Amino acid sequence: MIYFIADTHFSEENIMLYENRPFQNVTEMDEELVKRWNRVVEECDEVYVLGDFGAAGQEASMLKRLKGRKFLVKGNHDVEPNQYYRDSGFEEVYDCPVIIKGFWILSHEPLYVNTNMPYANLFGHVHNSPIIKTYSRQHYCVSVERIDYTPVSFEEIGGRIRGRA
Repeated sequence: MIYFIADTHFSEENIMLYENRPFQNVTEMDEELVKRWNRVVEECDEVYVLGDFGAAGQEASMLKRLKGRKFLVKGNHDVEPNQYYRDSGFEEVYDCPVIIKGFWILSHEPLYVNTNMPYANLFGHVHNSPIIKTYSRQHYCVSVERIDYTPVSFEEIGGRIRGRA
């Protein structure tokens, strides 16, 4: 299976304040994120992290604890060179949006798509901002605050966009 998640911000204390995350401290947040990730993801699954994975220096230790083959579309907080993230455990790292299955644009920040375009956009960055809806026919926000801090499957996203979930 393929899963998506964004804005985990592992080991970043400030994110709890900025986004009103429901955790007592950063250790509780990290442990809950790991638990929820590993509850749904299997070792053979692919997980696309759409930016802002975590605090610099903590990536390798966190990635070792998370199931699946992990890919990173870099976000505004992912500032290290791409090889750093590969050495930490990501199979591949992308500086720019990527297209999978000929239709889905994976990016950190939301991209402009309209009904005349043959694409849909999966993104993060906006966390729980009320300005952007969680999903529509052509977009889906996978910021952790919107997906119960748990990676969301490609099938669930497709079903919701098509109105079947």
